[in-house]
Amino acid sequence: MGVGVSNWSLARAVSSLGQLGVVSGTVIDTVFVRRLQDGDPGGHMRRAMAHFPIPEVAENALKQFFRPEGRPPGTPYKQLPMYQHIVDRGREQLAILAAFVEVHLAKEGHDGPVGVNLLTKVQLPNLALLYGAMLAGVDFVLMGAGIPREIPKVLDAFAEQRMVAIRLEVEDRQADTPEYFSLDPRVHWQGEPPPLKRPRFLPIISSHSLATVLVRKAEGRVDGFVIEGPTAGGHNAPPRGELKLNDRNEPVYGPRDEVDLGKIAELGLPFWIAGGTGSPERLREARAAGAQGIQVGTLFAFCEESGITAPLKKSVLEAVNKGDLDVVTDALASPTGFPFKVVQWPEDPAKDAGRKRVCDLGYLRVAYAMPNGRIGYRCSSEPEKEYVAKGGKLDETDGRKCLCNALLATIGLPQARKDGPDEPPLITSGDDLVKIGRFLQGRTAYRAQDVIEYLRG
Repeated sequence: MGVGVSNWSLARAVSSLGQLGVVSGTVIDTVFVRRLQDGDPGGHMRRAMAHFPIPEVAENALKQFFRPEGRPPGTPYKQLPMYQHIVDRGREQLAILAAFVEVHLAKEGHDGPVGVNLLTKVQLPNLALLYGAMLAGVDFVLMGAGIPREIPKVLDAFAEQRMVAIRLEVEDRQADTPEYFSLDPRVHWQGEPPPLKRPRFLPIISSHSLATVLVRKAEGRVDGFVIEGPTAGGHNAPPRGELKLNDRNEPVYGPRDEVDLGKIAELGLPFWIAGGTGSPERLREARAAGAQGIQVGTLFAFCEESGITAPLKKSVLEAVNKGDLDVVTDALASPTGFPFKVVQWPEDPAKDAGRKRVCDLGYLRVAYAMPNGRIGYRCSSEPEKEYVAKGGKLDETDGRKCLCNALLATIGLPQARKDGPDEPPLITSGDDLVKIGRFLQGRTAYRAQDVIEYLRG
């Protein structure tokens, strides 16, 4: 769920109550170092870092980023170098450490399962983040926003502490020569590293045909699926066939986008249904269709344990109770090209703030082949001139937003801009947000336990 929304606190609460709590691994390395620069309130980062099995890595991170008194007001965060297909060992270790810390904290104090969710589209950091999560004993890996065909072999290799390489998607390459990026766990250890538990792998998909392809052609074992419809929050799969927009400029989904759950069940693997499932009735329907259960995001995103700042949560829930809120499927917002859900309400602090085009985090950049044969990186949310100079098309920049910076602002970690206001937030949520008044019953605050009791009721 977003960047840091489904954080360790929320995942731990859900897992402690007998369900599968899932931490978001997207951009978690930047989340981690910003928490340290803010003084690590509560000491949670340092408590988990003390358990990291390569102590010098944790020590180096503290030296670089921990500020006991926090940042002075208006001081920009120190940035991590943008991830590339070849990175130095220190940058790779920071990503490994960050994922370890988040999963370790989510697993504290209970025996319930914990998962990690990553975006396939955010290719480059994923190997390091998967390895760090496995070092912390993660039980499930969930991945969507792309086709994660190679991830099962990654999990197999890391369980045996073996090097693995996966293909890098490169735009504008003339010759069909594949490019790879890799991670070798052993370069980070002085002695023999211990074997690791192989987590179960659940791709997040939106078609039964893709499920069949992954079962037959994935490079390793697939353990089940999350079947996600276009009403889910965050990134949605684009409609199949020609893109058509409604009068709100939203993608139009049709019968071809409906998943045949019977064909999913025939594969013989467990599956969960996501997208518009946050009610007891939808849970019963999912079970009747052969699913193990449901994946719920929207209700948990606004509970007290989630990472969205308290004022933003309160403001959104007040708007829900008044019936004064909308969720729009924005076909242009995300530089990935996938439709992206955006919450709109009268008190949105970013409504009139304006957004400066910037790409200083780089998680959603794509690799492209330069004329000299080298690999460059570009993002359709960066300044238009820079994007076009890198071979991008000007019309691809229309309406794009820097999701990396905006979603960090949503969880209270906005970059301070010396040449303007701090980065404004952006709230994403499923379409069901406008319908949760039945659950809220006028409340503007609730806990994860309340959600679970409601769904199981």
